[in-house]
Amino acid sequence: MSRLAVRNAWSAFMICVAAACAGIAALLLAIIVLYVLSKGAGALRPTFFTQIPRPVGIPGGGVANAILGSAEIIALASIAAVPIGTAAGVYLALFGRGRVAASVRFLSDVLTGVPSIAIGVFAYALVVLPARQFSAVSASVALGIIMLPIIVRTTEEAVRLVPHTIREGALALGIPAWKATLLVTVPVARPGITTGVLLAIARVAGESAPLLFTAFGNPQWSVGLTHPIAALPLVIFQYAISPYKDWQQTAWGGALVLIALVFALNLAARVALRSRFAR
Repeated sequence: MSRLAVRNAWSAFMICVAAACAGIAALLLAIIVLYVLSKGAGALRPTFFTQIPRPVGIPGGGVANAILGSAEIIALASIAAVPIGTAAGVYLALFGRGRVAASVRFLSDVLTGVPSIAIGVFAYALVVLPARQFSAVSASVALGIIMLPIIVRTTEEAVRLVPHTIREGALALGIPAWKATLLVTVPVARPGITTGVLLAIARVAGESAPLLFTAFGNPQWSVGLTHPIAALPLVIFQYAISPYKDWQQTAWGGALVLIALVFALNLAARVALRSRFAR
């Protein structure tokens, strides 16, 4: 057998191995989704989205307060993390040179891999202990820290993909550098930046460990920024380890809602990224 035939055979074999690995990964995801769907579909009734939890033994109830609490925490975290992360990413892509920029990139990569429970303990020491109060603010600080490096790095890569000629053309017309950045470069990179933001939100949507140290949970309606607040991941954690079947089914329903949310966010991210390459 010639060397070319051996190489072609080896290439075909490795393609089959890669396809099998991709199929296994997709199959595992499908199994997880179908299993959660089978366990949690029964909990998805109208009251699940409109009522708060009820005591053990009383039928009905839902996780409306937890869904609202999660939305509030994620919104607060986004308000803080998105502007800072976007500005840092634009700076690194266009102006970041030398050791300072390299250090920021390195620290962002390290922060991406820090366990979320460690960030939760940090937010507990930074916000909860001085205030002597669990709150939505402390929870948003923890989630914002997790979101920040993802937004920084994705924004940097999105801005780097913008051709330099676009910004240079704006500068050649006499537009100041800051205007060329904000009004020319950033709008062109907006789909990529949007993708990074959506992926960061999807990353923190299901985090429960940081919320154990910050939000703490609340069985009642609560939207105050300085009080303990319910969150969907917390409800799932607390109900899943309980001995009550009603609560366990509620936990499965909450897990199904989270999976649907993450799926929707990733789908939106793909649509935003596709719109960038369609231009």
